[in-house]
Formats: sequence, structure tokens, C-alpha cells
Amino acid sequence: IGRSFTGRRKLKDLLLQRDNRFCADCNAPDPKWASANIGVFICLKCCGMHRSLGTHISKVLSVALDDWSEDEIDAMMEVGGNASANSIYEAYIPEGYTKPGPDAGHEQRSKFIRSKYELQEFLKPSLRIVSGKSSLQSNSVNSTMDSFRSTSTSQRMEGMVEFIGLLKVKVIRGTNLAIRDIKSSDPYVVLSLGQQTVQTTVIPSNLNPVWNEEYMLSVPEHYGQMKLKVFDSDTFSSDDIMGEAEIDLQSLITSAMAFGDAGMFGDMQIGKWLKSDDNALIEDSTVNIVDGKVKQFMSIKLQNVECGELELELEWIPLDQ
Repeated sequence: IGRSFTGRRKLKDLLLQRDNRFCADCNAPDPKWASANIGVFICLKCCGMHRSLGTHISKVLSVALDDWSEDEIDAMMEVGGNASANSIYEAYIPEGYTKPGPDAGHEQRSKFIRSKYELQEFLKPSLRIVSGKSSLQSNSVNSTMDSFRSTSTSQRMEGMVEFIGLLKVKVIRGTNLAIRDIKSSDPYVVLSLGQQTVQTTVIPSNLNPVWNEEYMLSVPEHYGQMKLKVFDSDTFSSDDIMGEAEIDLQSLITSAMAFGDAGMFGDMQIGKWLKSDDNALIEDSTVNIVDGKVKQFMSIKLQNVECGELELELEWIPLDQ
């Protein structure tokens, strides 16, 4: 606990430095997000663009909402923040090239961020990574650059997606999950939305696991359903599936957008996803404003399996928050 507090303190102190009070990519004030492996603080709008690059290029974390490992905090401290990182990533911006501002549109912002971090167009040529692991000669930038890899066409196309907000998913617990080993299972949950996938930790030998883990997903304009799968982790064979479900996000997102700034309203119900034979709900799931936030709790009966239930909590975070 002491190490965690110390690490948080270091991160907060770093954020308070003058060059870190503005987004590294568009200069928007008061950035609340960071790319832990690149070492920069960024705003919410640029955060969505970083997520589209994939975690192999930029691992995005909330300064306030996410849990940071000691290694991630140490990496941020080693880089030193936006000014230091930009002295590398923006070292050779062409003359006459205009960096996007806080009000820049999606296309301009996306093009700049992709050019800066994925294509490495503004780096000193000798530091650019053509393929494979970094062979940079400058020790000061090793920690910020070793995550770069050459990317496929499909990954680059992902960056063209327009994001409309963020979805925070809390995987709370599982109940009466299916047995896939001799007497128990080692369950974990995989969530997918668009091209993004996140995975919980594995809970060994437990059919009633408690995760209480939160994950952040960017919501594309054409978001569809969030897919959920539960697996049993196996060491010597492929992981067995323990059920699945599809989560309809429409009630949450449309209700949130209809009300706008949830902070202007008191606690109240603003929407509902109704239980039916066509979905995995155990009971109706309401959308509520709670302490100025739009949240939706749901109990899910896992599909295509003999038994098992999951409890989730969703929270909508608009891009302008």
C-alpha cells in the first residue's frame, strides 16, 4: 500500500509540471489520461486516437481511474513528461506543418497522432524503427520506443474509426460457473467491442469468482453489441469456453446522449434494457444517473453453457468530460 501511494504521488507530481498541464498532442488544458509506454499526458479526445493505435504502440491509462503498476509509473518518470517526449517525437516536424489544436477535428487529430507515433515521421531518421525490436542508440528514449512494431493494413484502418465516447466496464463477479476441470474451473472474462479486446485476471479454482476489475473501451460511432466470453484457463491445452453473452449498449448510450451533462441532474432513472427471450438478461437492467454519472448495472445469464451468471456495471463517459 505504501509503494502504491508513493507511486501515485510521483505520478501526480509529474502531472503538475508545467509542460504536463497541457495535452502532448493538441495542447488541450488539464489532460487526465496518459500513454504509459510512450510517457506523455494526453486529453480525452487524443486518448481515443491513441487507443486506436493498439496497445503495442500506445498503452492508454487514466491518471485517476486506472491502477498503475510500479513499472508503468517508473517508465513515465524516466521519460519525464511531455516536453521530453516531444523533443523526440516532434524533433523533425516539417516547416509549415501545423500541429492540431484543442478544437481540431477527428481527421486532423488522427492523422497527426498516427504520423507522430505509428509512422514516426517526425523522429530523427536514425531513431526510427523499421521492424522488429528497437535498436535505438539513445538510451534516453529506449523505454519510450521499445513498444513500436510494424503494423498491418487492418490495424491502420482501425485508426479511421470515429469514436463517440468511452465505456467503463466493471466486471464484478461470477456465480455458479460451469465446471471445466475435475471439480472446478479457473475462470477469466474476455470483453470485445469493435477491434478492442480486454481480459480480466484468472481466478484459480473458483466457480463463484469476485473480480471487481474495471476496464475502459473506446466506443466507435457504429458500436454494435459488446461481446462477452468466459473461459477456463488451462496450462497444457487450449482454454475451454464457459459461456458467452452479447450486451446491448443502445439503452445506455442513447439515454446518456439524450440527457447530455449528467452532472446537471440529480440521481434518477433515465433508461432501461428489458429482459426478453432474445437476450441474456436475468432481469430488466436500468440506466441511472448516480452522483452525476450515467451507469447501468446488469445480471447476465451466460449462454450456450449449462450454468453460470455474471454481474457487470457499465458507465458512459462522454468525450467532452
